[in-house]
This record gives sequence, C-alpha cells and structure tokens, in this order.
Amino acid sequence: MFHHRVALHQPLSQEQSQELAKRLFFVSEQITGFELIEQDQQLVAIDITSAQPIDDAALAEKINTVVVTDIIDQRPIEQKVIWQSAHTRAIHDDLYAQMIERGIVAEMGEGQICVGEPFIKLMNYFDARLRRIAVDVLDGQEFQYPTLIPTDVLDRCGYFNSFPQFLMFVTRLHSDIDVYRTFLERYRQTGDVRAFALESCGNLDYCLPPTMCFHTYHHFRDRRLGDQSLVVTARGKSFRFESRYAQTLERLWDFTIREIVFIGARDFVLDSRETFMRHCFALMDELGLTGHCEVANDPFFANQDTAARIWAQKVLELKYELRLNVAAERTIAVGSFNFHEEFFGQNFNIRSDDESWVRTGCVGFGLERLVYAFLCQYGLDERDWPAAITGAPLPHSLI
Repeated sequence: MFHHRVALHQPLSQEQSQELAKRLFFVSEQITGFELIEQDQQLVAIDITSAQPIDDAALAEKINTVVVTDIIDQRPIEQKVIWQSAHTRAIHDDLYAQMIERGIVAEMGEGQICVGEPFIKLMNYFDARLRRIAVDVLDGQEFQYPTLIPTDVLDRCGYFNSFPQFLMFVTRLHSDIDVYRTFLERYRQTGDVRAFALESCGNLDYCLPPTMCFHTYHHFRDRRLGDQSLVVTARGKSFRFESRYAQTLERLWDFTIREIVFIGARDFVLDSRETFMRHCFALMDELGLTGHCEVANDPFFANQDTAARIWAQKVLELKYELRLNVAAERTIAVGSFNFHEEFFGQNFNIRSDDESWVRTGCVGFGLERLVYAFLCQYGLDERDWPAAITGAPLPHSLI
C-alpha cells in the first residue's frame, strides 16, 4: 500500500469537500482509498492510498484541476426540502451482511449483485405501484425497450459532455474471417481475451444505456405531436460505471429502473411531474417510510461549466430527489423528478402543434435502491412489514 498527501491549492468548504469526495475515485484508477484532511472546518488536503506507486505531482495536478473545473465555483445554496416524511423508523444495522448470509443477494462482480426472494417480489411490488401512477393516474403508455442504445442517441442526449465517468461502451470483433481466425489463434495461445481482443475491435455503434428515458426520446424522434401530450413509461436495465463507489445495493453498475417520461407543453410536463410526486409521497407515507425529497443536481463532471450547470439546476429546481434513510444519519436517492425544458425536444426534433419544441420531464426510480432502503427500515422479517405489502399478492415475475 502506498500513501500520498495532496495539498489543495485552495481550501474548500464542507459542502464543497463533499462534492469533491464524490469525484475522487474517478480522478485516477490507482486510487484505492482517501481521507479528507480538514483545518478550521475547511478541507486543505487529502490523504490518498494506492496499490501501486503514483507520481505525487501528477496526482496533485489531477485533483486540483478537478477542484478548479468542478468544485471551487459552486455557489452555496441553502438546501430546500419539498417533502418530509412524518415517520421515524429505527434502521436495521448490517442488513446487507444479513442478506448475503441468508442467500438473498450474492455478489457476482464489480457493481453486480444477484438478488433472490423476497427481494424480487418487493422490486415488483414497488414497480407495480409506480407503474400504476403512470398508467392509471396519468394515462400513460408502456413500452419495453431493447437493452442496447445507439451511441449517437447518447450524443444527442448530451451524455458524453456531461457524464463521461459513467459511460459503458459495447463493441465487437470486426466482421472479417481473418479477424476471427487471428482471434481464435491468439485465444488458444494465451487463454485470456483481455490481453488482445480490443486490437480486433473498433465498432462503437452501441452503448449500455445509463437510464431508460433516453430510449423514449429516441422512440419519438422527428415527431409532430400537434396538441397531443404523452406519458410514456418503461422498465429496464441501466448501466453506469461507478468505480470504487459501488457498494452494497446502493450504487450498482448494473441496475433496474422504472422510468416515466412526460412530453408536451410546459404546463403539462410540470403538472404531470407534480402529480406523480404527490402520489409518490402518499405511497411513502402509506408504507411509513422515513425520508425526504429535496432540490438536487446531476453529477456533472470534468467540464469548465460544471459549477454553473449545478447552480442552475438547483436555482431553477429542475431536479428533485427522493431520499430514504439507510442509516440514522444517512440517506440514499431512490428516485428523481426532472424537468428538461426544451432540451430533448430540440435535440430529437419533437415538435408541438405550433411547431415549437416540446418540453419534457421524467421520473426515474432505481428499484434495487428502493427495496434496499425499505429493508434497511423494516428488516427481513416479513411479519414486521406494512399490511399494504403483506396483504397484497406480490408478483414474482421480473417482466
């Protein structure tokens, strides 16, 4: 183990230090751990651990560059909470360890968790309740999208310029018999495709989708909706590279999202988002869950305008996050409620009756996170669960 102390060129406030802590593992793959060093309630240095030697000057340059591009210009904004649960529940400690011991979950790889019963049934229960709001309350349509998403769709969505740290590409061998023969020969020689396979690849036409709503914008591209407004919902797998931030069921590279997209006039989109939030908060209260919903921001990264984009999202209240307790003093985001103005309407050429770009918004819930938070609060004994769940037939199917 190697240790490095990186002094910051500018001290950071406690709020800014939290933002930096969310980015440090993306600064270098060599970083295996870190500790924030404070002085007079300001972050002044970071102690870094690594498995291999790192050039101290290069490491310091990387970290201080991220401070400049992403952190230092973030303006302090008082945290605004728009909903607070009336319930306070004791949290079950070591829940993840209990689930592993009982075989309810199993670690399959980096950021990859296999789940069994009763986790699957709970995922489907929550998914059915959220789907009901989209379909029954908001008269939405449901679609099932393919897993892979075209790379140019992510480009249209502005994803490459906003979240490069999360990207996960899909590639394949070139369609050529000589490539296949060389591949087989080298595989027989080495037994390890990781050592050479990318030399024979190069197709990057598809990515793993980081969220489900991008499929919907692609689905309705180049449309003239007239005076029609749309509510579209889908459930599917999404993928984000979480580096060493992946832990338990809180941050997965491979997870399941229930997404609801609103497309139409500005008032329709905002009213639909508000209606969904109201029903969602009612569901949380019905189940007695402890948490809150607050104004939030996306994890923009590595751009000169990162701080400005974060500030704009918060000031304009473009994003809310529903956060549920997984510890007495710690919450995780289980869902978000977003408004995009005309960004996706313009980028996907979706117009209204007067030929103006439509507005869009979306709601997304990470089902694994939602169930994990529920179990942290209620435990694994089904006799302690709310009657709304135990009294309902829980669906088994993941489809």
